[in-house]
Amino acid sequence: MCMDEAIASRLRVITEAGDGLQGSDLLAFVLDHAVTETGGLGGMAHLRGPGARTLQLAAVHGLIRTVAGDWEAVEPAGTSAPARAVAHRTPVWTPGPGVEGGTGPALPAGSGLLAVPLITPEKVTGALSVLTAPAAPPTPERRAAVEALAAWAVPRLRDDLLDLDRGGASPSMADEQVSRALWHMSDAFFAVDSEWRVTFVNGEAERLLGSSRATLGRTLWDAFRRLSIDDAEPGLRSRYRRAAEGGAPVGFEVRWPTNQRWYYMRLVPVPNGLTVYAADITESRAREAERAAAERAAAGRSARIGELTDALAQALTMRDVVNAIADRVLPPFGASGVVVQLIEGSAIRVAGAVGYPQPFLESIDGTPIDEISPVAEVYQTGAPAFIESVEEYTARYPRMVGRPAAARKQAWAFLPLIVSGRNIGCSVVAFAEPRRLDAEERALLTALSGLMGQAIERARLYDMEHTRAKELQRGLLPRVLPSLSSVTTAARYLPASEGIDVGGDWYDVIPLSGARVALVIGDVMGHGLSEAATMGRLRTAVHTLADLEFPPAELLIRLNDLVSDLGDDFYATCLYAVYDPAAATCVFASAGHPPPAVVRPGHPVRFPGSAPDPPLGTARPPFGTTEVSVEEGSLLVLYTDGLVESATRDIDRGMRHLASALAGATRAPGSGDARPDGRSENAWLERLCDDVLAELLPEKQLTADDAALLIARTHALASDHIADWPLSEGPIAAGEARDHVRDQLTRWELAPLTPISELLVSELVANAVRHGRGPIGLRLLRGEVLICEVTDGSLTTPRIRHASETDEGGRGLQLVSSLSQRWGTRYTSTGKCIWTEQPLP
Repeated sequence: MCMDEAIASRLRVITEAGDGLQGSDLLAFVLDHAVTETGGLGGMAHLRGPGARTLQLAAVHGLIRTVAGDWEAVEPAGTSAPARAVAHRTPVWTPGPGVEGGTGPALPAGSGLLAVPLITPEKVTGALSVLTAPAAPPTPERRAAVEALAAWAVPRLRDDLLDLDRGGASPSMADEQVSRALWHMSDAFFAVDSEWRVTFVNGEAERLLGSSRATLGRTLWDAFRRLSIDDAEPGLRSRYRRAAEGGAPVGFEVRWPTNQRWYYMRLVPVPNGLTVYAADITESRAREAERAAAERAAAGRSARIGELTDALAQALTMRDVVNAIADRVLPPFGASGVVVQLIEGSAIRVAGAVGYPQPFLESIDGTPIDEISPVAEVYQTGAPAFIESVEEYTARYPRMVGRPAAARKQAWAFLPLIVSGRNIGCSVVAFAEPRRLDAEERALLTALSGLMGQAIERARLYDMEHTRAKELQRGLLPRVLPSLSSVTTAARYLPASEGIDVGGDWYDVIPLSGARVALVIGDVMGHGLSEAATMGRLRTAVHTLADLEFPPAELLIRLNDLVSDLGDDFYATCLYAVYDPAAATCVFASAGHPPPAVVRPGHPVRFPGSAPDPPLGTARPPFGTTEVSVEEGSLLVLYTDGLVESATRDIDRGMRHLASALAGATRAPGSGDARPDGRSENAWLERLCDDVLAELLPEKQLTADDAALLIARTHALASDHIADWPLSEGPIAAGEARDHVRDQLTRWELAPLTPISELLVSELVANAVRHGRGPIGLRLLRGEVLICEVTDGSLTTPRIRHASETDEGGRGLQLVSSLSQRWGTRYTSTGKCIWTEQPLP
């Protein structure tokens, strides 16, 4: 035999333990240890029956009746492993079905059978067999162990074997041995016949059905009724019946009503009834439930971390981050509040909070870092602190005894906010009731604090950069719109609510000569500091070109050249409109910008003009011009596309929405006979701007683009404040002009201005006669100032000459410049106009 010392020692112990056993107990003992030593699935013992005709099954270990039943009788001349072991007086191993070489009665798939002969001095009287898995021959050591157990058992079985050979033993010895093996099984086993009478119950099965005395010979249904199993598991009886009728093994789990333990029941139909194998799986189910609960908890933690990570990744501002923490962290832990406190210099500042009274937040904002407090300790140690009750809080921080009541909190988790090894502050998760966090919850909160710290630092930097960007944007826009008699204006700029970069939207109101006013709105495409800088350059350029009195189309040509010079990546839209209160008209040109909305009293809102020309930077002049009449009290509404266009709304629909929002403007104060004073009109326009923004851009709606809005209410010059005359083309024109000025100023009760006005128009007319060409005209406008205009048909630009002491001429424009408040030249469709302004007395 090939056996190492460890196996030999173990067999000595086994044989000493079984030295007093006899008969079926000895067979069961030998089979038990043979199966153990080989790591097998079960075992059988066959003894030669009377007349030596067959080998009878005498004992079974670990095999249910359906397997053992095929081995009740083995022909000695057959090819099975026990028959060959007996015939050849040597151990035999045979593979099971599905394995090449498999022979004999049915074995479980993937198994094999090792048979060792039981040899007495007289003859071979039987075989000891072990069912092995996988279907590979056992090692020599394991085979030797089975041989040793068989050799040890034969002398002790000799008397039983001789009695059996003489026919003296009971014919039911094999059944007795099987019953003994089944009785000692660790799992419950019982059998019923075709009439559902219970024919066998082992010790474990008595725990399910009751004692064998009360069960054997009775139907299984009697036991079910006695134990009220039908009431607790009404479907169990039908499962048994379906298994018997189906003819195939059935397995399922059931909670047995009498002891409330879980069993895996395997029902195996046999020719004369049904066998039931019930394994107690209560502990394994509990372990599985614990494992599943742990997996669910881990999955829940992972889901929370994932959800918080996603929410924090989308959060931009500090408010967004705090709200994300409140939404994703507080509910799973049953917390009632969170406050983020950052260290700024030597003070602890409240950066954001949810679930705290505002007076409490104000009281702790700015707390010195050197004060003894939980936040200061967490900041200094870098470790979290967990306080379970108010008593613990006040014991640790007696100087802060009033804070829990003021905060309305009774337990806290103080979590450090560490970014790149640097502690930037503390996040406090608080509870409204005393709360003890277990180790897992503390570990999870500590892990989450790392995510919070990264997001809070990112949000803090975002808020700083966004504040700077907004300050830059605001600095490039008009701080105050000019107060003019021609128009009353109000404007709004709304930055995009998505992203950090500022946009390039701008608006402007520019006073022009002749009481006219330029209304400008534009949009540099893109977002960023470079776009904002480009906007500033364009706004400056528009001011410069407006001072040169270029008409709208000509101004856009000059502006287009400027944008083209910036490079191929810069594009901008612009709408430039000039309102003339004397003519009550508005002339505008557009480069890629939506048309203005015109609201005339008593008329529907309209958007005049054709499709706008391409944007600046891509346009090819000339630009089209549109002129509209805008009588007293009309509204000119200029806007950028961010107000009317979005991902969910095209520009046409947006313009219709804008028209609907403006429709009520004609019913505003001043649109009828009663004209409001300046204050009420300004207030009304400010409210109108707010109403339009609220209607088109609700507060909760995220906007991906900036939006600008400029509304101007027009005021036409009264006809009696306008006077104009044609003048002769010769030298007498200057005298005619002086006469007209003298008479008109007398009618306007502005006689004190007559001497200077006569001198100014005399110089301007003389200049037109000398250097220009006809026709020559004179116009006086009485508005906020007195305006004198002289027109002629020449395009020659007058300029101031610096005359020497000996020159007889060349001082006319110097005189005009010194006597007037402001003067200049603008070109008209028929020539040019030289104008002056004088303050009214």
